[in-house]
Amino acid sequence: LTFPLLSVTLLVSFGSSMLYGYNLAVVNSPVVHIKAFYNATWSRRYGHGLAPGSLTLLYSLTVSIFALGGLGGSLLVGMLVARYGRNGTLSRSALLVLLAGGLMGFSRELGSPEMVIVGRSITGLHSGGCRPGGELASRSPAAQIAPKNLRGFLGLMPSIFICLGVFFAQVLGLPELLGKDRYWPLFLSVVVVPASLQLLLLHCFPESPRYLLIERNDVCGATEALRRFLGTRDVEDVVEEMKEEQRSLSSVETVSVRQLLRDRSVRWQTLSVVVVNAGMQLSGIDAIWFYTNTIFKNAGIPESQIPYTTVGTGAIEVVAGLIGCFTIEKLGRRPLIITGFCAMGFCLAGVTVTLLLQTALPWMRYVSVACVVGIIAGFCVGPAGVPFLMTAELFTQSHRPAAYIVGGSLNWLCNFTVGFVFPFLQMSTGAFCYLVFCGICLLVALYVYLIVPETRNKTFMEIGHTFA
Repeated sequence: LTFPLLSVTLLVSFGSSMLYGYNLAVVNSPVVHIKAFYNATWSRRYGHGLAPGSLTLLYSLTVSIFALGGLGGSLLVGMLVARYGRNGTLSRSALLVLLAGGLMGFSRELGSPEMVIVGRSITGLHSGGCRPGGELASRSPAAQIAPKNLRGFLGLMPSIFICLGVFFAQVLGLPELLGKDRYWPLFLSVVVVPASLQLLLLHCFPESPRYLLIERNDVCGATEALRRFLGTRDVEDVVEEMKEEQRSLSSVETVSVRQLLRDRSVRWQTLSVVVVNAGMQLSGIDAIWFYTNTIFKNAGIPESQIPYTTVGTGAIEVVAGLIGCFTIEKLGRRPLIITGFCAMGFCLAGVTVTLLLQTALPWMRYVSVACVVGIIAGFCVGPAGVPFLMTAELFTQSHRPAAYIVGGSLNWLCNFTVGFVFPFLQMSTGAFCYLVFCGICLLVALYVYLIVPETRNKTFMEIGHTFA
């Protein structure tokens, strides 16, 4: 693993995956301050404040609009990459983040809640194009030319940066840093820092070699890029392999989403992508990230301790992600994802039990915190990154772009659903709302156990034979 290859992987993950994780968690800490801003602005405009239900609806839209932007980004990114390449698309996405940061940063000065909502949707548009498992991630030099024994490790590296993004949002949200009322616009606009660094440094690295050769037919450019990334002058074998891939792709027609859904030869692979990607978001992890402070408050944790408890969960999350990253090539994909979903299911059931018993047994609040930690750790060990790898490994190149669209669209739609519906679900069902997520986690784990084969070190023909 050469320094240039590792560097470009870290840079792209820092400016893309970490931003995604940061935007997932950044709305958790300043919820009270943003709601107060919305209420005060509404009162100035119309002479009366917002009703509690309307205020919850408006804030839920602020949280979940990020996912609608992400859906749009995931649908547009394939066209952008084909036109501008990976580096060009990343640069344009970074410019979008600068715009979004400016809108959110000046929203209070201009008295405009709409600027916060639009800024959140634009950051979602960026994340939809750049998040792991999408068309852009599949064109990463690390994904395309790294040694086979490191592809699982490098494939999960973006999920580590998602965890780091969540952790940084939790740390910056502490009262001693940006967790105060006057700092929340700055807190939301911190996204411009990693985007600016990516914009400045991305030009130091060449374009993806496979993109240069296969899509631009630039053999010289691809050869030079390979020499930089692999750290050797002898790249003829890799170039020939890519030329062979170019010839094979020219004779294979890429299927559409409709054709993918109607193709009976890959129906179990398609169903598996649907189940795993939808289950990843409907597992309740987004509710935990979006509303951690509210969950801990309902669990009876003293308000002064909630920010520090949240940071502690973020640190454990990073450790769990590292464990998954370093063990995936030894343990395989199935054990990590099954173990992760089962751990999440049992811990979600534990949250319900602890909330019901906390009045009679005050120490249950600490068990509730442990269950939340278990949910996050279970997610980061497997479900956070394995579904993205599986989407690539279950299909050949002709079916893979359509599979990315199906998996990515479901991912963002379910993300939006959880972010928008969870506050109302919590108000209507109380502690029992977590049992919904518990059931989904256990059903997904059962499906993977019964249907999905291990894909580590297997060809598509071997995987397809197992499904058949």
